[in-house]
Amino acid sequence: MPNCSASHLTSPQAFDILCLPDMNLSRFNLWRRRLPIFRQTFSCYRSLLPLLAATMAVCGAEPATLAPKAEPVAPGIWRLHFGASEQYTPTHFRSAAMDTAGLEKMSPSPAMPLDPAKISFQVSQRGCSLLLPMTPDESIYGLGLSTKLFDLTEGKSGRTGRRVFLKPTDSPENELGESHAPAPFYVSSKGYGVFVDTARDASFYTGNDSPVRDPAETGGGEVQTSTTELYRARTQRLKTMLVDVPAAKGLDVYVFAGPAMLDAVERYNLFSGGGALPPLWGLGVQYRGYAKYSADESLSLAAHMRAEHMPCDVWGVEPGWQSKSYSCSFTWNTNQFPDPDGFLQKMRALGYRMNFWEHAFTHPTSPIFEELKPWSGNYRVWNGLVPDFAASQGRKIFLKQNRVALFDRQVEGVKLDECDDQPESAAPWSFPAASVFPSGLDGEQMHSLFGLLYQQTMLEPYREQGLRTWGLVRNSHALAGSLPYVLYSDSYDHRCYVRGLANEGFSGLLWTPEVRDADSIEDLYRRVESVIFSPEALINCWYMKNPPWQQIDRAKNNGNEWMPDHQRVTDGIRKLLQLRMSLVPYLYSAFNEYHLKGVPPIRALVLDWPTDPAVREIDDQYMFGSAIMVAPMFAGQKTRSVYLPAGDWYDFWTHQKYAGGRTVEATNKLEQIPLFVRGGSLLPLAKPVEHISSDTVFEVTVCGFGAPTADFTLYEDDGVSNAFATGKQNRIRLHWDALGHFVERTGKYEGQPRFRVVDWLSE
Repeated sequence: MPNCSASHLTSPQAFDILCLPDMNLSRFNLWRRRLPIFRQTFSCYRSLLPLLAATMAVCGAEPATLAPKAEPVAPGIWRLHFGASEQYTPTHFRSAAMDTAGLEKMSPSPAMPLDPAKISFQVSQRGCSLLLPMTPDESIYGLGLSTKLFDLTEGKSGRTGRRVFLKPTDSPENELGESHAPAPFYVSSKGYGVFVDTARDASFYTGNDSPVRDPAETGGGEVQTSTTELYRARTQRLKTMLVDVPAAKGLDVYVFAGPAMLDAVERYNLFSGGGALPPLWGLGVQYRGYAKYSADESLSLAAHMRAEHMPCDVWGVEPGWQSKSYSCSFTWNTNQFPDPDGFLQKMRALGYRMNFWEHAFTHPTSPIFEELKPWSGNYRVWNGLVPDFAASQGRKIFLKQNRVALFDRQVEGVKLDECDDQPESAAPWSFPAASVFPSGLDGEQMHSLFGLLYQQTMLEPYREQGLRTWGLVRNSHALAGSLPYVLYSDSYDHRCYVRGLANEGFSGLLWTPEVRDADSIEDLYRRVESVIFSPEALINCWYMKNPPWQQIDRAKNNGNEWMPDHQRVTDGIRKLLQLRMSLVPYLYSAFNEYHLKGVPPIRALVLDWPTDPAVREIDDQYMFGSAIMVAPMFAGQKTRSVYLPAGDWYDFWTHQKYAGGRTVEATNKLEQIPLFVRGGSLLPLAKPVEHISSDTVFEVTVCGFGAPTADFTLYEDDGVSNAFATGKQNRIRLHWDALGHFVERTGKYEGQPRFRVVDWLSE
């Protein structure tokens, strides 16, 4: 029988040929007389084919009758595959292998937390989408480093859900969800996590869309005379998570079990390869000098900092070190820095580790320009090439000049600037989404992954030498936990900065609320207090000639006009920086736990107390390690409310005991940020040092808060190399009970001791 299916009806002639069955002559003649009618009918039918195809596509949007298969990939982690996945995704560009051993050490995982039968997928002409189940009272967190949003189901009218748009931006203080690190991983208050493996600009609708398949609600529909009421978000009775991904025709989705939220986050971090472990000096203070300073001017200020006994480990050199900086030549500006080696030698003699600014866009005068051109995108930025970091040859060529200028001189770190985008700008300076790259990535994918791939590229020389680094970056993405770079921003809203600290732990990211100028002395103090309780204590004076404690006003600072009470302010800021240095051993343990177990060193309260409804919306308090809760204050506040979750808490400054499960009022003076220590904790506090060297030994006083206290583990190694990963590390167990206290050191590290316990104190 001839095939008369719609797919074969491509022309009237084909209709003649394919639809003539065997017949006698009289019937054939009858067929011939009616042929014009059939031809006309076919022409009409053919005009309807696009509509038919669209209709079939809509039908294909209905949930599949067969549930997707959940494939176990590691303990507590499942993969679901839909359609034809794209080649270039975050898992394709993994920064580190999954830490299977770490995952196997976690508590036995429960069953798959989502019912695959309730997950549906569809492909359309514009891309693909995914529907995942939610419950009415569910909160969603994560999806990268937002400084504006927190509980992603919260809208202006309550828990109505919202759209979160994952797109890199240089202006993160927005309601859309665009950020310096859009990461398609979220964690639910129900104790599970979901990672959608895509580099596209995906949108996540967190319970605010109502699929037709769900029963329709019959209420509402009344006439409104207010646009506010007319267009307000409304709570859906049945909630779903809609993930809308442009261009892609398939997805891999990973589901992470709990049972608690923190368990799901730990699994995601270990899936990413485990958290980054900084060198010890990376946990000190970093000061970045004025962008136009010469070598002599930089040395003069660096020496002044030492004379003032201001703690500082890292000195950051901004764009002025290069002969061309917008775009970058990656060659030294010999007018400003006539003797690079001599400059570095003198800075190191003062005890500084060095960090140098750059961005990736490569100037025509750079020695690598012509060689890099075939391995770059087809659009320039600031007249510079955009390297294809997704291609190994592009990475190799780009690194050539960085090796000559920086890495061959043993520069300890780099700042990777302007690797984000400007999606809402009418005049964006970065490359367009229409760009194409030799590796096969388009501009949209490259924007999402550019910061991630840039970090990987610049990490290669350190890994080759077996050294650790600690750098800065302005854009990142998913699975970035193992990368030793801290996110920063040119934005400067203090409350948003603190919200970033609460958010960073949901998505395996690190964030610094850097300090520049200030509106008042109080504002300076409060900003410094926040930054010392972050992954990177960064004082970024790239547009100021002098430290802000000498003058907070930018114009007066650059005019070398000091505040009348600048010495008193200097003394106060010194004490805060010394507090940071006293916490280095404690924070180093927190980062080791991040590396080994995936526990975020800084995290929102909801991760530790997921069943406490009072913490679900708290975005201005956070845990700093396992024992300290930080509650930053802001300029203008004379007091602030602090919520204490269940358990006993102790004021860090007064040691006053508080019962948890309630709110207290903090009235801390200017030099004291509100800090509360968890009852039952041992807190190792070190005698502050001005900087950390290869022979630094921290003199530790162990402070006990409440009884009985849990053991605390210090991690001891050389503090600079990757030898710890081969077992050359000691664990120092601090124990204190009714019978007394002791220190127990075990491990294979035989080098310079890092910690010496000198005293034990109770609250």
